[in-house]
Amino acid sequence: MSAEDPRCVIVVDDDPGVRDVVRSMLESSGYKVLLAENGKEALRLLKSEHADLILTDLVMPEQEGIETIKALRRQYPKIKVIAMSGAFGGDYLRIAAYLGAHATLAKPIQMDRLLKLVSETLESGE
Repeated sequence: MSAEDPRCVIVVDDDPGVRDVVRSMLESSGYKVLLAENGKEALRLLKSEHADLILTDLVMPEQEGIETIKALRRQYPKIKVIAMSGAFGGDYLRIAAYLGAHATLAKPIQMDRLLKLVSETLESGE
C-alpha cells in the first residue's frame, strides 16, 4: 500500500464509539477511512466514493448488515466485505459468510485481529 494511493475502507456501524475507534486504528495503519452509521448510508457513499473494503456490523437500525451484504454482492461484487457482530452467538456471522462476506469478526473487536484481517482480506486474490 503506497502513501499516495491508500486503500479505502468504509466502516459501517451504528455505534459512534466503534466507528471512531476502528477509524483511528485503520488510519494509523495507512488506510483511508469513510464512515457510515447503517447500510443505506454505506450504499449511498459508494455512489460517489471508491472503496476497496466494507467493514460492516450486522445488527443496526434502518438497514442491517445482512441486507447490506446482499445489496453489495448484487451492486458491487468486487468490493471485499468483512462482517462483524457480537449478536446471537455467531449465527449472524455464519449467515454473513454464506451470503458473501469474505471474512467475519466477532465483537468485542481485538484491534490486532482486525488489522490483520483487513490486510489479509484486501490482499486475497478474489
